[in-house]
Amino acid sequence: MSDLRIKTCVLGAVSTNCYILYNCASKEAVIVDPGDNAPYIMNKCRELDVKPVAVALTHGHFDHILAVPELRRSFHVPVYASAVEDAMLADTSLNLSGTCDSEPTSFHADELLRDGQEFTLLGLNWKLIATPGHTAGSACYYIADEGVLLAGDTLFADSYGRTDLPTGSASQLVESILDKLFALPEDTMVYPGHGDPTTIGHEKQFNPVTFYRRHTL
Repeated sequence: MSDLRIKTCVLGAVSTNCYILYNCASKEAVIVDPGDNAPYIMNKCRELDVKPVAVALTHGHFDHILAVPELRRSFHVPVYASAVEDAMLADTSLNLSGTCDSEPTSFHADELLRDGQEFTLLGLNWKLIATPGHTAGSACYYIADEGVLLAGDTLFADSYGRTDLPTGSASQLVESILDKLFALPEDTMVYPGHGDPTTIGHEKQFNPVTFYRRHTL
């Protein structure tokens, strides 16, 4: 049985999924997309008796990043993100924290990752898959040995991310999903930025993105 566990915290005004991935043997954790309420996330880590070693971001929208500065200060951990998205993290007009009813949030990531880059966290091999479309620097994290994909707002259960916000592109989103994500094993568990988990196999059959390409591209 794997030592990896995944705790879902639904946070903020738009019910964003923040994931605490942790190794139940080493008690190390990675916090993915901490969108709000840093004290709640810190309390969950205490309840799970885990020590965060990193924060990983799928993209830069406010509802995925608001808790990052406080968590980084409290835990003294690096922040991972796509290098393409770093400009959005630092710009309150692009990440929308300056225009929504939230605290303006601006920072730079510590670990800037490129498409296909592999790295190790929790004793596991992670791979960043660049999936532009929802934003220019949107990315997913794939943990192949665990069959896990952290998809952010690129792919949802029976749906997909919006593309009408800054740096979004509908054509890029469709290509990212069909050409990159749907190439993964069908039993890959998908943990999206909003809503319930799904699998690549289910989405290949039922996600409406397949009809988008057929009828519009």
